[in-house]
Order: sequence, then C-alpha cells, then structure tokens
Amino acid sequence: MTVSSARDRLRIAVAGLGAIARTAHLPLLERRRDLFEVTALCDLSPGALAEVGARYGVPVKDRHTSTEALLAQGGFDAVLLLTSGSHGPAAQAALRAGYAVLCEKPLAFTRAEAGRIAEAERAQQRGPRLMVGYMKQYDPAARRLAALLGEAGGAGRVRSAEVCVLHPTGGDQLSFARLPAPYDDLDAEALAVLKEQDAALTDAALGSGATEATRSLYHVVLGSISHDLSLLRMVTGAPTSVELAETWGASAAGPGSVELSGGLPGGARYTIRWHFLPSHASYRETFALHHETGSLQLAFPSPYLMNAPTVLTETAAGAGEGPHAERRAEYRSVTEAFEEELVAFHTMVTDGTPPRTGVAGAAEDLLTAQRAVAAYTARHQLPCEGEAASA
Repeated sequence: MTVSSARDRLRIAVAGLGAIARTAHLPLLERRRDLFEVTALCDLSPGALAEVGARYGVPVKDRHTSTEALLAQGGFDAVLLLTSGSHGPAAQAALRAGYAVLCEKPLAFTRAEAGRIAEAERAQQRGPRLMVGYMKQYDPAARRLAALLGEAGGAGRVRSAEVCVLHPTGGDQLSFARLPAPYDDLDAEALAVLKEQDAALTDAALGSGATEATRSLYHVVLGSISHDLSLLRMVTGAPTSVELAETWGASAAGPGSVELSGGLPGGARYTIRWHFLPSHASYRETFALHHETGSLQLAFPSPYLMNAPTVLTETAAGAGEGPHAERRAEYRSVTEAFEEELVAFHTMVTDGTPPRTGVAGAAEDLLTAQRAVAAYTARHQLPCEGEAASA
C-alpha cells in the first residue's frame, strides 16, 4: 500500500514484545487507532506472540518468530523495531524490503552498519524512511527548552551542559506495570545466533581484545546515555570531543557508574554522569544548560511511566527588579513523549517530514560512543581496536 495523506492509517508490524513494547508502544498504538493499526507481530517467544496477538487481535498467520519471516510475508506499511541488541541488520532488511522503520536505540553497534542502513534508505528514493526512537526529543518540555534557548540567543550562548542519571533496576521501574514473567520458550539456537551476531558487531566496533569494562562502557553509552546525546544534538549540536571517559563501581549487580566530558560546538563544555544504582528509590534524569543569562533544566521521570510530566525549570534575571533578583518558572505537560514520537513517525511516512534523529544522527551518537571508548582505553592503557581506533 502507498500511504498518500496524513489521514491514512498506517499498518504496523511490531518486532519485539518486551517491556518497552508492552508498557509504551503497543498501548499507544491502540490509543492512536486514528493513525495506526497493528497487523503483524514478531518475537522469539511463541508464548508472547500468542498472548499479545490475542490481546490486539493479530491473526495467527501474522505472528512470526523471526524478522526474516515477518518481512517476507509483509502485509503492513511500517515496522517498529523494539528488539534487543543491534538493530542494524533488521533495519537494513526492512528498508530494502520497502518498509518505513521506527527503530529503538541503538540503531546499530558499528558505523559500518549505519552506512549500510543509509544506503538502503536512499535506495527507496522516497525521502526519509527511518526514525530512531529518541522519544525525549519529542517531549513537550524538551521542545520548550529549545525554544527558550533560542530566545536567550541560541546555542552559541551556552557555557555548559550537565547531565545526571540515577538508574535503578528495570524491575524496580516496571513493578507498577505488573508484566507477566518472561516466557522460557525461546528457540535456544536462534537466540545463540543473535547473541553471536551482536558479539561480532561489538568486536568490529571495539576489537576482539576489548575488555569487559570497555564493552560495558560502550553499551551503556549506546543503550542509555544516547538519550542525553540526542538532546545535546537537538539544542547545542553533537559533542565535538570526548576528553574524559571513566567508569567505577561495577559489580555483579550492574555496570556501576560512567562519566563523560568534553567539548561542544562553539567552545561550550558538557559533563554526563550516569549511575546504575540497584537500590535507589526512583529513576531520575536531569539535563541542565547554563547560558549567558540563566539556566534551563529538565527533570525526566522513569520512561515507563506514561504521561508523567517532565519538569522544565527556567532560571533568569528578574526583569526590572535589580541586579540580584532571580526569576524561576516551571513548565510541565502530561502529553506523552512516546505518543508524540509515534505521531511524528506517521507524519514522516505520510508527508516526508524529516525525523529529529535519522541515520545521520544515530551515526553521530555511535561516533561519540567510540570516542568515549578511545578516551577510556587511552587513560587506562588498554587496547583500542576496530572502529573505535579511528573515532
């Protein structure tokens, strides 16, 4: 089917039926029945396919345990790639088959994959056909921050960006959702193939001699810190360097803490501190910009909480109240960022409006992640090979 106008409902295939699909994407696709119809599903688990397929009315013939089978059968206009690991091979295959793609981060593990995805997108000759799922870029509070920064003189006025993420376990964040226990019916051979594929791609990115600490750093940046990189790209431009990358506190419970710092366009600086804290009370993420005349800070709730507001705090000089007066204003909206992202995806497919992050933006985040690895390995005199050696 050729989608011809913004009034058309997109037939959607959802690949990957994990926590983010169940708590965010599937309920929102159902909410926006005016724009979307879920017509196919894909997951390694037959049990998950049966459960979710029955809930959303997807026929048995349109439930698949591999993306290859999903794409071969078709019957939809676009694919949501919500699977774990690198989405590079599946994204490339979906584009080659003629479908539009909304892909959760990370798009890929290597810059080579990103290049092949870009080629597949261009081959469709239909404008932008892939969006990367950085929903925070569509958060009304983040859009408001960008507008206020523009009113304050733009990115050139920024002195520094400071990010702090407090990340409890996924189980703690998801306890409210009462999701069913994961199914134990996965095809072991198929799962092993996917794990080997991801390991090979990580080797291509970092070299086969990369340590576990180096690999952990890389995947924390690609899998979580990339959201903050996407916000930096949106308001200041992508980091121009990674001058410090450090990790500490790793244990059997999780990856510990990560710190990145370096330069931004125009001479500004950024610092990102990310902490995996298994026993922390709640998820919290703050993104702050300090500019010539004030500060702007976003405070994000757990991404699994639908319609929980992100709070934007603006600090500026008090107008007409003397040099020591300060004005603070808060902005918040219960409009769900994931929903805004889905609407933007529909607009991309139907009207050709470019996404906030396509392949090029994801490739910039890959480069930053590899520069982080290069900085970390140089600091600790560890091997740095693969693509990271030339980042």
